[in-house]
Amino acid sequence: MEDNAKLIESILGRTTDYVKTSIQLVKLKALEKSTDVVSSVIPYAVAVAIFSLAMLFLNVGLALWIGEILGEIFYGFLVIAAFYCIVAIIFHFFMHKWLKKFIGNYIIKNVLS
Repeated sequence: MEDNAKLIESILGRTTDYVKTSIQLVKLKALEKSTDVVSSVIPYAVAVAIFSLAMLFLNVGLALWIGEILGEIFYGFLVIAAFYCIVAIIFHFFMHKWLKKFIGNYIIKNVLS
């Protein structure tokens, strides 16, 4: 009887160790995947930030140039703002779902690979 109790205690101890090890493995796999996703997104984020700054200066220059042509500087900024409002409306109605699907698939692909 005492041997059975020791056997059950041994099995219970091994099962506990197995569960702890399995949980640790899941945590490490999740950390690996999240690190992989973040490390692949950061270079794109830096490129987008640099591109955004370049576009900002290009748009300010273009607005000043258009304003000079139209006779008042603020007209140039109004034209650029109207252009971006039209682009935003077009984007919202025609490309929003496509971009959401594209980003979702990209993240899923990186997590599952």
